[in-house]
Amino acid sequence: MCMTACKKLIVLSSPLRMQSVGLALEELLVTAQKQDCLTVGIYESAKLLNADPDSVVLCVLSADDADDVALQIHFTLLQAFCCDSGITILRVSGVQRLQQLLVAVDSNRNQEEHGDLHCMLVTNPQADHCRLQEVGTYCQESRRLDQWVPELVLQER
Repeated sequence: MCMTACKKLIVLSSPLRMQSVGLALEELLVTAQKQDCLTVGIYESAKLLNADPDSVVLCVLSADDADDVALQIHFTLLQAFCCDSGITILRVSGVQRLQQLLVAVDSNRNQEEHGDLHCMLVTNPQADHCRLQEVGTYCQESRRLDQWVPELVLQER
């Protein structure tokens, strides 16, 4: 790896950059949920991707369950479909943080009703352009450094 790529990798993986992108992702998902532009769950996501892939702008996959082989097979298929369709993909560790946020936004539902947070799709580009752009830029920069599916670690608060 050349020095320029190493410097970019350090900047991308710096705690401050990760925190900034993590906050942007959290805000984006909360906004998308409020606007009914968030699909949660592997099965629900697969149905949406089959019916209307052009409406999806971001696919968020959990990186917390790496030992679950069946889940990883689903992820591989979803990732392949998203890549073919030009949908940005992001693997996220610390999905419990997202569950806390989404339950707090929609207090009428309990944690179980929020479904399977292993996969979330954001639809409708108007969800929050600046936050979507920040997450998308992070993913593009990561892919330029040969990270096929960018990863992000969310900080517990």
